[in-house]
Amino acid sequence: MTKTTEPIKNREDVERLKDFYRVVEPNPRNYALIVVGVNSALRVSDLLALRWKHVYDFENGAIREHVEVKERKTGKQKMLALNENARDALAMLYRKSNRPGKNSWVFRGDDRWGNRPLSRSQAFRIVTYAAGRLSLGEHISCHSLRKTFGYHAWKMGVSPILLMAIYNHSSYEVTKRYLGIGQDEKDEVYRTINL
Repeated sequence: MTKTTEPIKNREDVERLKDFYRVVEPNPRNYALIVVGVNSALRVSDLLALRWKHVYDFENGAIREHVEVKERKTGKQKMLALNENARDALAMLYRKSNRPGKNSWVFRGDDRWGNRPLSRSQAFRIVTYAAGRLSLGEHISCHSLRKTFGYHAWKMGVSPILLMAIYNHSSYEVTKRYLGIGQDEKDEVYRTINL
């Protein structure tokens, strides 16, 4: 059986994962990484490439409402709105980072290696460590953050076609796999449609 990254389907588990680095083992960078990850649907490579000039309006002294990202994988430009949870997590990180400069990395790596962003492997360890400590399952990784966004948007009634556009997927089949729709979700439809 192949190992497939899964979305976090239980809303309480999403909250527990977000709170791990806010409450259990406080770390503003790791907390913001998870919060922005589940609220933006960005790939981890695009999250790690963010600099403060992308998310912070230095003229007005506030986190931006919209972020423009050039996706590394597709090369496409993407504009996304930062919701309140993402903006709050970034604002806390900005304050705790002693007001970093425009070109500083939002998700900065270990200072021993110079001014670098977190590596993908570091980000992976951050997410899987928290997921493991919370017993969320073995198939939770950085990509789960992206999939979790889509799963919960779909559960709230967002059209899979709109999610396909948000993800910049080339096919509906890819988006369907992302949503992680399984037998439980199909059963829920049968039980709900009680004609």
